[in-house]
Amino acid sequence: MAKVKQLTISLENQPGALAKMAKVLADAKVNISALLLSSTAGSQGSAQVVVDDMRKAKKALEQALLPYTEGTVEEFELANKPGALAELTEKLPKKGINIDSAYATMPKGVVDHLKT
Repeated sequence: MAKVKQLTISLENQPGALAKMAKVLADAKVNISALLLSSTAGSQGSAQVVVDDMRKAKKALEQALLPYTEGTVEEFELANKPGALAELTEKLPKKGINIDSAYATMPKGVVDHLKT
């Protein structure tokens, strides 16, 4: 278990908003290693990202006038086997850890699914 920094970036809930944010980070040579998207019932949404270079990411977002906040999350690596998530989540309450949200990344070759 390791603590890592994340950025929560405010985005308009409209087509192209995520693409703009992704391009800003790509142009700054920042790699996104984890992503969590959410939207509200209204016109706002957010992208939570873990990146490889926080300094470059924050500078690029500021220059693009994309508002963000910085936070800390716990990082876990799970085995790709049945029950791995159950084993982890059974241990967390004993350590006083509550899950507010979760990222998931997949090994190379796994198909990603997007709900649109």
